[in-house]
Amino acid sequence: MPILSVQHLSISDQQKDIVKNVSFSIGKGEWFACLGESGSGKSLTASAIVRLLPSHITVSSGNVVFGEQNLLQLTRKEIQMIRGKEIACIFQDYQGTFTPFMRIGKQIDEMVKTHTDWSYKQRKDEILRSFKEINLPETRVYESYPFQLSGGQLQRAAIAQALVLKPKLIIADEPTTALDSITAANVLKQLELLRGKTNCAVFFITHDLRLVKRYADRASVMLNGEIVESGSAESLIKHPKHDVTKRLFSAIPSLKKPAETGVVS
Repeated sequence: MPILSVQHLSISDQQKDIVKNVSFSIGKGEWFACLGESGSGKSLTASAIVRLLPSHITVSSGNVVFGEQNLLQLTRKEIQMIRGKEIACIFQDYQGTFTPFMRIGKQIDEMVKTHTDWSYKQRKDEILRSFKEINLPETRVYESYPFQLSGGQLQRAAIAQALVLKPKLIIADEPTTALDSITAANVLKQLELLRGKTNCAVFFITHDLRLVKRYADRASVMLNGEIVESGSAESLIKHPKHDVTKRLFSAIPSLKKPAETGVVS
C-alpha cells in the first residue's frame, strides 16, 4: 500500500485547469522524483498535497490519499496536525518559512511543541542536533533572527525544521536552490540518511536529472500541467521517450556519453 496516492488531481485558477488529471503514488521508503521545466505544475502539485495553494487557485477534482486519509477532505485543524509532523515540506521560498521578528530556535520549538509532548530540554536538544547534522552553527542559529542569517543558512534552517520530527513523507521542492554545491550535497545526503533510518518517503521536485540519477527510485515528467512520462529513474535516463525528457537530458552534459574526439592513440 502506498504512503501517498495522488488520484486524478486537477488544479484550477478559476479560469482553466493548470494541473490536469495528475496521478502517481509513492511507496514507504521510496524516493520519487517529479521533473519538469519551469511552469510545468510541479510545485502546484506539491502545494495541493498539503493544502497550501494560493487563495485564487483551487483543486477542481481528484483525491490525495495519505495512508488512509484523504487530505483534501480534512478540516484545517486536522491538516495542520499532519503538516510538520507526518508530512514535512521544504519549499523554494525558504524565506517565507520563518517570521522575521522571532528567533529561529523559538519558531522551530513552537512547531515541535505543537506535535510532541517533549520537555523543553528535549525539544532544544533535538533542534540543535538537526542544525548540527546539516553543518549549521547550532547555538548561533538557534538564537538568531532570520535577518541575521545568510540566504544559505536560512535555507538550511528551513530544512532542519522539516527533518527534526522525522516525518513519514518529505516534500522537497528544489530544496538546494540557494545552496553551494558542497552544502547542497550534504543536505541531500542527510535526506538520504534519514530515509535509510526511518523508511520515510521523499517526493523530490527538480529539473536536474543528475540528482534523479543519484537519488531517485522512480520519476515522472510534467509538461503544461500533465504527466507525460513515468518510470524507473534508470529507464527515464537511459531511454527517454518524450521530447521534454530528452531536452532535460541534453541539458546535462555529464549524463551524456563522452563525445568522439577523433584522436587515434
